[in-house]
Amino acid sequence: MSDKLEIQPQELREHADPEESIRPMPWLAALVAVGMVLFGIVYLLVNPPIERTDLGDMRSLADLRPSPQAAAGAAVDGAAVFAANCAACHQANGEGLPGVFPPLAGSEWVAGEPKILANILLHGITGEITVKGQTFAGMMPPFPQLSDAEIAAVLTHIRSTWGNQADAVAADLIATEREAGSARTAPFEGGAALKALMN
Repeated sequence: MSDKLEIQPQELREHADPEESIRPMPWLAALVAVGMVLFGIVYLLVNPPIERTDLGDMRSLADLRPSPQAAAGAAVDGAAVFAANCAACHQANGEGLPGVFPPLAGSEWVAGEPKILANILLHGITGEITVKGQTFAGMMPPFPQLSDAEIAAVLTHIRSTWGNQADAVAADLIATEREAGSARTAPFEGGAALKALMN
């Protein structure tokens, strides 16, 4: 028997495990990086911060911050509230979808008592309601998350758009109706329940 180990044919097909040698950053790249860092430090130390107000649009930070009084008194855009919450169903032109969503343009409900409109938005409505002689059976969700000012703005918008010519709605009315209906947990059941609000 030979002292030498026999090399099998399958061992000849094997390759040694690869090894990754250490490859340091090239000296030139390292010098450029260090030079850029040193230049930045020296530049910041030598040059004072820019405090000239005649550069740019000449507004200071105080000019850019809204005052709390201005933010509180800012008017709400009823058209924007409508576009974000109502247009998907009632459509951007206020015509609704025939047989599905009632129109707001020329609607007797929109031109009628604002108290009823406020309650529709605050509590929603389900069941049958007749608008412009056509009966709709569906469900409108409530929007209690909207503020009194937002609800007043969107009601004012729909009452003065698409040929509607009704008076504006005040946020105070919305606040009063919100408080009066605070115990209600279900939407109004059709147009008859809404008309009962006037009794």
